[in-house]
Amino acid sequence: MKVAVSAQGRDLAAEVDSRFGRCSYFIIVDLKKDEVEVVANSPGPGGAGVAAAQLMAQREVEAVITGNLGPKAGQGLTAAGISVYRSRGGTVQENLEALKAGELEKMGNPTVAGRFGSQG
Repeated sequence: MKVAVSAQGRDLAAEVDSRFGRCSYFIIVDLKKDEVEVVANSPGPGGAGVAAAQLMAQREVEAVITGNLGPKAGQGLTAAGISVYRSRGGTVQENLEALKAGELEKMGNPTVAGRFGSQG
């Protein structure tokens, strides 16, 4: 399974970013192949959640771990068949281990209103 985690830094020791569309990086881990890819996220002034959801679909991600999810990002991920799990805080590695252990809550609905985390 390929899992993307919204992250504040570029490695597995980075803290999870609570924002999905406006996170600094996505750490994408292929759990079967034990491969890690770091993708810098460059959100524009609008549509960050939708763009991030499209990026996840392009990278063939099957699950996302993040803190919060807006309505449009949620719709995009759902349409792409990507499951979303709520981070419990901490590092990317800690959240991946929690996912493997079945300890993360699956998100069914957006957790914030649109434009959460934007600066304008």
